[in-house]
Amino acid sequence: MKNLLVTGYRAHELQIFNQKHALIKYIQKAIENRLRPLLDEGLEWMITPGQYGVDLWAVEVGIALKAEYPNFRISIMTAYANPDEKWKEDKQEYYQKLLRGVDYFASVSKEPYSGGWQLRARDDLLFRKTDGILMFYDEEVAEGSPKFYKERAVKKQMNEDYRIIGISSEEIQNIAEEENLRYID
Repeated sequence: MKNLLVTGYRAHELQIFNQKHALIKYIQKAIENRLRPLLDEGLEWMITPGQYGVDLWAVEVGIALKAEYPNFRISIMTAYANPDEKWKEDKQEYYQKLLRGVDYFASVSKEPYSGGWQLRARDDLLFRKTDGILMFYDEEVAEGSPKFYKERAVKKQMNEDYRIIGISSEEIQNIAEEENLRYID
């Protein structure tokens, strides 16, 4: 696999309302655990829609991994211009900092948000440009925005070689427990 779409829950869907929430580091560890073997196998690009939540936490992980994997490239492909303009200032600063670390950034539509067609156009592009998807989505725990990516990935997998790699809530919980045990030892 050369190009990987990485996405998952938005922060608010996980009840995360600031960057200091403990769950973020466990989600990031799960993403890193999945990315490393793919990078060893030749993964070249990680592409994300750039929504505030798993998408951006994955970008942060990817930027850190570039020190070890200098040929690894990261792209954020948004649906419309200035997706962060209505975010709180701290989230805007975080987003702008991450944008400086990516290799490619573009918006499918150069206009501000004007309708669902922009989201569909972005998703069409993301699926056309990738060979697989890594996503944090656990329908047994909570539905949410990743549901549509999962449905689309399953359809694409039926028609062509498209790899689906999931991260479950149980996996995140196991990482959290392991990390917390380390502090006790």
